[in-house]
Amino acid sequence: MAGLLEQVSGWIQEFILAIGYPGIVLVMAIENIFPPIPSELVLPFAGALSARDDMNFWGVVAAGTAGSLIGAVVLYMVGYVAREAGARRLIAAYGRYVFLSENDLDRATAWFERYGEAVILFGRLIPVIRSIISVPAGYTRMNIGRFLLYTTLGTLLWSLILTYVGRVLGENWADISRVIEPYQNGTLAVLVLAAGGFIGWRAYRRWRAR
Repeated sequence: MAGLLEQVSGWIQEFILAIGYPGIVLVMAIENIFPPIPSELVLPFAGALSARDDMNFWGVVAAGTAGSLIGAVVLYMVGYVAREAGARRLIAAYGRYVFLSENDLDRATAWFERYGEAVILFGRLIPVIRSIISVPAGYTRMNIGRFLLYTTLGTLLWSLILTYVGRVLGENWADISRVIEPYQNGTLAVLVLAAGGFIGWRAYRRWRAR
């Protein structure tokens, strides 16, 4: 797997160098639909390029956000059109080719049921969940306006973090996993607490309205 990721990383770097910002948009869209291509291979590299003025920092962030949003909308529409039963059939038949399973969908569905629509926002920072969470959002008929808003905010934050860390690390951008890993659990805990507070606040407002 490590050798495959290195090869994919090389292809992605060549693609971005050749095409620029449209390449980032396309790769990030694919990354959302096919989780085995991690965004940690895309944006830090582009961030490192911005450190030597080969790319614009905010252009990279915008391209990463746009690509992620496109991929998320594709998966939302899959869930919306196929509904839950159809989405499960698709994953059962083809999921193994992109390293997805029904367990991943079960996990995403459980997160959606537990935290509600807020998971569309903070779930963008969690591996695998950030991609497949769009499917239950689609088959539960989540309002498309809120879906786009929460997805844009979540992917903007993730793109900003990865691009900035890549810019700071420069030529050592590939070390991003070592830099981010110590903070992932703490960040996740804070996000879960924030989501719980958001849900509690909305429940309180409904109770007061009654």
